[in-house]
Amino acid sequence: MKRNTGQDRTITSGWRPATRAIRGGTARSEWGETSEALFLTSGYSYDRAGDAAARFAGEQVGMTYSRLQNPTTEMLEERIALLEGSEACRTTATGMAAMTAALLCQLQAGDHVVAGRAAFGSCRWLTDTLLPKFGIGSTIVDGRDPQQWADAAQANTKLFFFETPANPTMDIVDLKAVCGIARDRGIRTVVDNAFATPALQRPLEWGADITAYSATKMMDGQGRVLAGAVCGTAEFINGELLPFIRNTGPTLAPFNAWVVLKGLETLDLRIRRQSENALKVAAFLERRVPRVNYPGLASHPQHALAMSQMDMAGPIFSLEVAGREQAHALLDALELIDISNNIGDSRSLMTHPASTTHAGVSAETREQMGVGEGLLRLNVGLEDVDDLVDDLGRALDRVGL
Repeated sequence: MKRNTGQDRTITSGWRPATRAIRGGTARSEWGETSEALFLTSGYSYDRAGDAAARFAGEQVGMTYSRLQNPTTEMLEERIALLEGSEACRTTATGMAAMTAALLCQLQAGDHVVAGRAAFGSCRWLTDTLLPKFGIGSTIVDGRDPQQWADAAQANTKLFFFETPANPTMDIVDLKAVCGIARDRGIRTVVDNAFATPALQRPLEWGADITAYSATKMMDGQGRVLAGAVCGTAEFINGELLPFIRNTGPTLAPFNAWVVLKGLETLDLRIRRQSENALKVAAFLERRVPRVNYPGLASHPQHALAMSQMDMAGPIFSLEVAGREQAHALLDALELIDISNNIGDSRSLMTHPASTTHAGVSAETREQMGVGEGLLRLNVGLEDVDDLVDDLGRALDRVGL
């Protein structure tokens, strides 16, 4: 069914990113509201029975059911697509719904996936546990090494799936090299770009086919709602992803879509200031702890690569201390920074991945991923950076670091 956002792509495609983030996808009602309207409705009515039939047949523009279309949700999808530089976008109820849908909508028994070793715990559950239940094989590689991707590709490999930067080790995947390897072999790439968002990194410009997001993170940016998004060609989004979403139902609620729309208006400002803060905090921590994993630091082994494909290094990084006991003690000593497993928030948050976000994978898998017992992940927020440094300094003093 043709979708109508009320905007001409020939005009909006010429807008710069900051303008797209505020005005992209806007479709005003007859009331002429300046802020996007919130349409809290599950269904739609028709003037005639023939109109209903025509809409379901895809012959008439209009809404049929909010599992398929909603004016507020469509505005968000058009805005994200414009930011991403993609032909189309579909939103989902959560980030993991986006990852799951992006994979399962195009895979079947007998297919094979190559995935990066460093990933969010639930993403590794998809490749290691869920896909094999449907007869889909997977090979895990060190995503930092393009040759491993080439060597792992098989005749039945359909997808490369990876995060960059990766959660929580901050491994960087060479987008141009790995996407090029995939294209040469007729393999699609699905990139989880949640840590960077299109404000800092646009994988499609480097040859990726599909990007997937937890819009819960930086896109909302204030810890309010859950949301996900998948971007790609119109053919993929409407021909492969939409039937999966239509029939399985991981639909984004209009209210959540409206909240993310509001979040996108300040995305560029927030993520850039948070990146600046993160670099200062990481530089401070580098002098106090055994290891800091932040691609914005010159000491990061992939710093040059990261800065060649990202505008800035983002607000999230990890650090390493002696082990779980010291990691938990450091968390407990914090006064300003919250202990929380969320990321992308305007508030600074820290967590111990081995006992939270990655607790669901085995110790052996965590070791393979580089998620050790002493690893901590820090989301640097919008607080005064000196207050953050002071809080971390006091906590480090208390644990003897």
